Amino acid sequence: MNRTGEIALLALLGLAFAPALAGGPPSPATFSIAAADPAAGEVGVAVASRFFAVGSVVPWARAGAGAVATQAYANTGFGPRGLELLALGLAPKEALDVLLRADDGRDRRQAGIVAPSGASATFTGPGCNAWAGGRSGPGYAVQGNILTGEAVVVAMEKAFLESAGKPLAERMLAALRAGDAAGGDARGKQSAALIVARAGGGYGGFTDRAIDVRVDDSKDPFGELARLTELGLVNDEWNRGWTAFTEKRFPEALAWQKKAAARAESHPEMLPEVLYDLAVIELANGHEAAALAAGKRAIALNPKLAAQAAVDDDLKAIRGKL
Repeated sequence: MNRTGEIALLALLGLAFAPALAGGPPSPATFSIAAADPAAGEVGVAVASRFFAVGSVVPWARAGAGAVATQAYANTGFGPRGLELLALGLAPKEALDVLLRADDGRDRRQAGIVAPSGASATFTGPGCNAWAGGRSGPGYAVQGNILTGEAVVVAMEKAFLESAGKPLAERMLAALRAGDAAGGDARGKQSAALIVARAGGGYGGFTDRAIDVRVDDSKDPFGELARLTELGLVNDEWNRGWTAFTEKRFPEALAWQKKAAARAESHPEMLPEVLYDLAVIELANGHEAAALAAGKRAIALNPKLAAQAAVDDDLKAIRGKL
């Protein structure tokens, strides 16, 4: 895109960035991965830092547009504006160029951008604190600053590539944990976050936010993020199952709900309710015996569900047998 085109595009989006101010709160020096799974239609970001609530600053993602990680002396406008540029059809490198040329503080910025197709780009300004840098390839952009060394981003890239075939959330988490194991943020640990966007991925299919978990302040942000991400994956599969059920796509609903139930076996805090909805969906598919088995187990694990089952029209055919 030529300079005239960039100016017109900036005007269209209302892009105007103020110069970086001296002083202020600490910068979200950190390490992150922006990633995409084209086959699954998912994009996302995972990030960790010695910075309070890094998830409120760095990660941005939108189904059909892409994912953006903005950090170092972060210009948070890079998030929403970067997604708009991607949605307009710009490639990640083109979007980065537009954002940076409009920003007087570009030398202290760091960002990674990934499109739904897997096209990617990463940028580290020369004013970022060492060690700072990134790597990118099909489906990912990893970057970090104030790291213990380049080994952090190398380990992140390796973990992401070696986990091919797994859900995007698991792959990004693996990259983040590998970066931590390789040294991570030179200042220590405090917060972490992970988001995944997919069309219709939100609760009830109304939004695109399939997984959105944050650890704002913890002595073990990686362990806690791993726990929350696993719960997020249970919830995502459960949501996909229940959404399909409400839309009367019963076989698809059953496939997702069975996945959710299998994953929830390791999470007793979620298992009874997942099994309860599995009973509903099994019954909708005409599987009375399987519905009874799931329903009885759900109530055994959480007896309070018996009152709900007694008046639930979705279980009308087997209510007297539970």
